[in-house]
Amino acid sequence: MEIAPFELERWFDEYEHDAEVMLAESGIRSLPAERFDTDPGELGYVIPTDGDPDFRAEVGERYGRGAEEVCFTCGTQEANYLVFRSLLDAGDHAVVVTPTYQALSAVPESICEVSRVELSPPDWELDVDSVAEAIRPETELLVLNNPNNPTGKYHSEETVRALCDLAAENDAYLLCDEVYRLLAEDPLPPVASMGEHGISTTSLTKAYGLAGLRFGWIAGPEEVVEGAVGWKDYTTISPSVFGQHVARQAMGEQEDEVLAENRELAREHHDRVAGWIDEYGLSWHDPVGVNGFVTVPEGFDSGREFCRAVVEEGVVLAPGEFFGFEGYFRIGFGLPTEALEEGLERVGRVIEHRR
Repeated sequence: MEIAPFELERWFDEYEHDAEVMLAESGIRSLPAERFDTDPGELGYVIPTDGDPDFRAEVGERYGRGAEEVCFTCGTQEANYLVFRSLLDAGDHAVVVTPTYQALSAVPESICEVSRVELSPPDWELDVDSVAEAIRPETELLVLNNPNNPTGKYHSEETVRALCDLAAENDAYLLCDEVYRLLAEDPLPPVASMGEHGISTTSLTKAYGLAGLRFGWIAGPEEVVEGAVGWKDYTTISPSVFGQHVARQAMGEQEDEVLAENRELAREHHDRVAGWIDEYGLSWHDPVGVNGFVTVPEGFDSGREFCRAVVEEGVVLAPGEFFGFEGYFRIGFGLPTEALEEGLERVGRVIEHRR
């Protein structure tokens, strides 16, 4: 198995340890551990290894599915990986909507042939007909990230249901990475609830502010989940006892309060960044979630050049090259308000200096 280097993660590895402000952070600010009961009792294995059956049943209800159609994972990254390993072999084919988080294209490309369907700037619209044209007889999987990372584009329910129908008509599956879904003011129904061929992956990282739990899941057809569980035996074996313990609380009595707080923070920060973008003559597609894909300021030839200049000010952004668009950079605005304000001020100084 050969896989492309994960360029964004290599960039972070080079710069984030010394960064004073991480404006490349792609999730909401982290919640304090003291908000939860952090004593799970005995720190043994989770049995069965795909997660507590009662808790899986509770999560499954959110998708109109049973416990056997849910597998708990170590974050969304593992959830996506297990789906790819469950469904794809060397002779298969997948269709991936891009730009997207690199793992959603690089992992399937390491297994089989992949066709990319590009979203079109500046509005990043998805042409469903282009996805249909990309499908082959050997296509096993369509891959979508909604809301999209890096652009913040939130594809409509009509568009997503059309993709679900395409998957069903071609005896394939639609995998939708939905980590930002619950940051939307009016979230769409999850893909796993839209039909037998829909698969949803997500975690408590981006919308709940619980990245350190490393707790996520797959929801979808039983045969897909069963295959994923078989591969999980060779990855993390079982979810974290601690993660499962805190996840029950975050998705239980605290859920409404946590999500309301996080949506309010995302909304306030979105408006602050929108004003900053106007101030400096930049542009973006108005995003859902806490990521925006912003045009590179005048005077810089590429996203990478601009982001390297910003690093000198102690701030880390994500170059658009890592998503296939060198004229853009990704900014995250889910971090604490004080850090966001400081980061924007420093980046503004870089732009003014080049002018």
